[in-house]
Amino acid sequence: MSHYDGKVAEELGLGFVSVMLQDTETYRKYRKVLMAQYPNKEGMGWPTYLIVTNPEGEFVIHGELKGGMPKGDFRDKLSALIPAS
Repeated sequence: MSHYDGKVAEELGLGFVSVMLQDTETYRKYRKVLMAQYPNKEGMGWPTYLIVTNPEGEFVIHGELKGGMPKGDFRDKLSALIPAS
């Protein structure tokens, strides 16, 4: 699923990082972002996407999308969460 959602993100001019909990190197890199939104991981959906600016620095979480959905719905919901420049 993340492959298709990543394509939609790229079409909208966004970066896309897939963080699988089993991928310890990537998970450690972005853990602070996840813990800011879900300190005990309760309430996460599968998949959960966080819309974040500057994820490797002083990040800001702008919103989230949870659960699988049709590509068109994902595009519409993601577009609504993109912060204005």
